[in-house]
Amino acid sequence: MKKLLVQVLTACSLMLYCPAAIAQQGTVTIKGTVVEESNGQPIAYATVMVGDNETKKPIDGTTTMDNGSFSLETDASDYYIEVSYLGFKTKTFGPPPTQSQTIDLGRVALSEDAEQLQEVVVQGEVSRTEFKLDKRVFNVGKDLSTTGASALEVLNNVPSVNVNIEGRISLRGSQGVQILINGKPSIIASEEGNALGTITADMIEKIEVMTNPSAKYDAEGTSGIINIVLKKEERKGLNGSISVNTGAPDSHSVGVSLNRRTENFNLFTQLGLGLRDMPNDLETRNVDLINNTTILSNGTEYRNETYYNFVLGTDYHINDNNVLTLSGNFAMEIEDQPSNTSFVALDSDNAISSEWERTEVTDAKNPKFQYELQYKKDFENHEDHTLLFSGLGNFFGKDQSSEFLNTTISGDDNDSRQQTRTDFKEAIFTFKLDYTNPITDEWTLETGAQYVMNDVSNDYEVNNFTNGAFVNDPGLTNVFEFDQKVLGVYGTGSYEGKKWGIKGGLRLEQTDQNTLLVTTSSANDQNYSNFFPSLHSSYKFSDKVSIQAGYSKRIYRPRMWDLNPFFNIRNNYSVRQGNPDLQPEFTDSYEVTSIYILGPASINFGVYHRYTTDVIERITTFENNVSTSKPENIGTNRATGIEFNAKYSPAKWLTLNGDFNYNQFQRDGIFETTVFDFSNEQWTSKLMTKIKLPSDFDLEMTGNYQSSYQTVQSDVSDMLFMDMGLRKNIMKGKAVLNLSVRDLFASRVDESQIAQASYEVYNRRQRGTFVALGFSYGFGKGEAMQYSGQQRRR
Repeated sequence: MKKLLVQVLTACSLMLYCPAAIAQQGTVTIKGTVVEESNGQPIAYATVMVGDNETKKPIDGTTTMDNGSFSLETDASDYYIEVSYLGFKTKTFGPPPTQSQTIDLGRVALSEDAEQLQEVVVQGEVSRTEFKLDKRVFNVGKDLSTTGASALEVLNNVPSVNVNIEGRISLRGSQGVQILINGKPSIIASEEGNALGTITADMIEKIEVMTNPSAKYDAEGTSGIINIVLKKEERKGLNGSISVNTGAPDSHSVGVSLNRRTENFNLFTQLGLGLRDMPNDLETRNVDLINNTTILSNGTEYRNETYYNFVLGTDYHINDNNVLTLSGNFAMEIEDQPSNTSFVALDSDNAISSEWERTEVTDAKNPKFQYELQYKKDFENHEDHTLLFSGLGNFFGKDQSSEFLNTTISGDDNDSRQQTRTDFKEAIFTFKLDYTNPITDEWTLETGAQYVMNDVSNDYEVNNFTNGAFVNDPGLTNVFEFDQKVLGVYGTGSYEGKKWGIKGGLRLEQTDQNTLLVTTSSANDQNYSNFFPSLHSSYKFSDKVSIQAGYSKRIYRPRMWDLNPFFNIRNNYSVRQGNPDLQPEFTDSYEVTSIYILGPASINFGVYHRYTTDVIERITTFENNVSTSKPENIGTNRATGIEFNAKYSPAKWLTLNGDFNYNQFQRDGIFETTVFDFSNEQWTSKLMTKIKLPSDFDLEMTGNYQSSYQTVQSDVSDMLFMDMGLRKNIMKGKAVLNLSVRDLFASRVDESQIAQASYEVYNRRQRGTFVALGFSYGFGKGEAMQYSGQQRRR
């Protein structure tokens, strides 16, 4: 940015100082191409100046194009030509001895100026974090922006943010972070792919981290928001990356990301294809303590996918103050879900009464579309005076058919066949308008509105094989329709001085939610309006010590899969279903956070309190050895906790990053006749170590621990696991070889147990170790990256 700014200012000065009285002896065209002497690469935005030989003042001038070429006209007679670029030695040419209509300088090669480059580094700013009322802002300094690092590498330098070697982003140790580009959702940052590798550090101005968002943002609860703010004067040219990955269990992909920037257009695209296998080892135990009978099951479920992904979009810079963006994304997943589960029934004497196997064959196609239109206007009176409108559309479909076959091994006859069919469609449309007006340097007003429409239809059918033919089961067949519209409007006002600031806001959201079981005409309509206030304040003691306090009210609206009463019969002794009568849960969130910058270390320490009403939690009922899990609104939850995270780089080759989160909670509630009042605690910790080894090798090891904790019915076991990655930079950092191992010791096990007076239920799930090897190459200004065509998770 500094280089570009110098060239722009130089060009402007050339225009301003052009003398009015110049010799009128004809126009001369001067042209040529400016390149780097070391590698022949063209230099964009180099300055070409025509100067007066006597006064040494500029007469005419221009800057080079993306390919290094230039052409300018001059009427001067006694002049010289100067070609310069920051960090390179200047070249000077005198006028030719014979005057002609065209002067072709040809290939002008500039050599690097070591003294200039060293001076830039010394004077460059160092990246640092500061509090800005409702957010933490990480300003990207020259120590990062001149390295050519990717956006993912810059994010990994932000306190509380971690990016593992596969490109997964986490905030305060939790994934599921909402990533925004310039304050809005973007296909570049969507979960459908990873195009952040085409954004380089020199394009980023700052990164904003919001753990407790203000009223400007959706009241819908998330684990946090990260907003990547790009510089207005992005460098132009072609950025790109190509990656090839393979792994075990089978996971193979090829991805290409391209970004082309010109004077008025920014064109970006991504193509990806691959296949992956995702096995899950499952084990369940259902014990009827009244009849002393038990059903045991264990097996492996697979979700094998072939997927395709295509992204295409453009930014059109109408002029300096108006930008129009249009982008689209298409993806297709083709699923194959074979599974095999063994069942054993034990009688009251704990003897085997019967054994059988249940196999599944499932095929599905999942098309996905996403498109976006955005208009942004910058007002001339202030750089932060903006108007932003965006429209975002998403479509997801699933056309799935399954067949289940029970085969008796011994004992009672359990032979049976079942077929299911699912036709699922979901459309989400989001329209957003934001207006920001900085009245003075200290006072700012913001206002805006958002309208979200969510329309879902799930046509589900079960057929049983009876007397040689499949017969529909009307008790398990229906069409579930879900329609939700949320209108939100907000206003915020803030004062921000040099040391102290305060920001208050209020958001009003009106929700209209309707569910309908078409076949049985069972409807549930909810219509409610809520206010969501927020208040934030911060105080800066010094450049190294700051404190921030905040409050916001949040909401969690039940999703379609929380509400849909129908379930997958993959394991018909362990059933999960939705509840159309669910109410939203509300949370009042308070937190105080401090930040300390101590040389090579940054430390964040915070305390928080969250009070949640109508908490949604799954309740299990038990009948005939069948456990049915269903979400219910169960009372209130009060959680008070502390958070500590630190990043420390004692040497250039070593970086340590630790996260620790502890909270104690009090649950109060009643369901039917059962009282669920109890208190418990839980904590999580993570330690990530990055080591730069010789020969451009990077080693990364991450240890994770999640303590055991209690829910209203279950006891969830603790979990300890480690991930490891090894990366090798080749071809001067433009290419990367990457080896990663998830769950190195196969110790990541999800395990829970319900112990009630009349029954016990035990569940265990494990995915096992995953090994991946990848190669990626970045060209232009694009960084080598790992492509990840992430599937939509449900």
